[in-house]
Amino acid sequence: MSETSDGGGGERPDRGEGPDRGERPGDEHAAFSALLEDSVEDLYEHAPCGYLSTLLDGTIAKINTTLLDWLGHARADLVGRRTFSDLLTVGGRLYHETHFGPLLRMQGEVSGIALELKAADGGRLPVLVTSTVKTGGDGQPLLIRTTVFDARDRRAYETELLRARQEAEREREELKRINTALQQTLLPPALVSVPGLEVDAYYHIASTDTVGGDFYDLFPLAAGTWGLFLGDVCGKGAAAAAVTSLARYTLRAAAVYDPDPAAVLSNLNTVLNHEYTGDDPRFCTVVFGLLAPDTDQGGFRVTLAGGGHPPALLLRGDGSADHIPTPGGQLIGVLPDAHIATTSIRLTAGDTLLLYTDGLTEAHTASNSDDGRYGDEALLGFARALAPTNAAGAVAAIRDLLDTFGTGVDDDTAVLAISVPRPTSEEPQ
Repeated sequence: MSETSDGGGGERPDRGEGPDRGERPGDEHAAFSALLEDSVEDLYEHAPCGYLSTLLDGTIAKINTTLLDWLGHARADLVGRRTFSDLLTVGGRLYHETHFGPLLRMQGEVSGIALELKAADGGRLPVLVTSTVKTGGDGQPLLIRTTVFDARDRRAYETELLRARQEAEREREELKRINTALQQTLLPPALVSVPGLEVDAYYHIASTDTVGGDFYDLFPLAAGTWGLFLGDVCGKGAAAAAVTSLARYTLRAAAVYDPDPAAVLSNLNTVLNHEYTGDDPRFCTVVFGLLAPDTDQGGFRVTLAGGGHPPALLLRGDGSADHIPTPGGQLIGVLPDAHIATTSIRLTAGDTLLLYTDGLTEAHTASNSDDGRYGDEALLGFARALAPTNAAGAVAAIRDLLDTFGTGVDDDTAVLAISVPRPTSEEPQ
């Protein structure tokens, strides 16, 4: 190791072994001093932002080179000859007079105001402006100091952001139109007229952003009989819509081949198991009904087959209401040999049969239910309070009920009602 004598027999370290090798502390101090001495005025004139000072009436008293370069003006054209508001666009000048100036006088400072300055060539420069009032020793205002930041990059970013947002909105509106059109193709344009019955239906869309999987229909079969169904496909979107379409047309075709409700649902179960297997199973809940006039006793005979669907409601003409359970009915499309439950009822004058999907009973509500859902029992109580009614009255009441839930309805809801009208002599006066 080399050593250097200091003349007294001691050792002194090599100056090159300091924190900044090769740079002497004296040189470093001199460099900082030179930087400070040379940059004070230059920092003002060529700062990365614009500076100007104005008198209280707005007359420009001082302006830096940066701002002059941005605007393309000569210093002599502005200092003592123009006011700050003269540099603003018409809209900016109006804002300065009605908002900026009064706030500055009241508060002594205004920060981050977006304005536009007029350049010498007629162009516009978007800027962010901060102004403060400088006061004297007696507290009286002397002049106004203003800092101007170039906001062109920010304006370009905001413009692009707005363009992207508008484009996203257009795409969302187009998606809504497509979803609405697709949804309409999955529902009958109008319910058929059944002699001796009143029918009505309603479809509540929870979100226009996605296509739901609920469906219903009412259609004629052999002479004197009609088929009806209402169901709910698992999932949403295009995949669910494909299953909905397949289920709807399969049910119609199967009912023509064999109208027995259990056979109709069995056929649908076979089709879904055949079309959707492996890692992409598709299933649905369905209730299918067969309607026929009761020529002996009057009214209509109804045979219902259920595949995992919520039970229908029967609102009697005497004011009572009960579920029509189809216990044991399994989801359609899950198992190769799904169990399908059936039941039969008779509709007489004043009776209304109401079918619905679980978007209604699973709606979020402020009720006393444990999980915050509306629930089957609440709906039964609603039906008992509503009976007796007819198809139109039942659907209208359910529609109003869904409206009271607001955003609590997070799944589409389909409702189908049929009723046997009372004889004219028995209608309430």
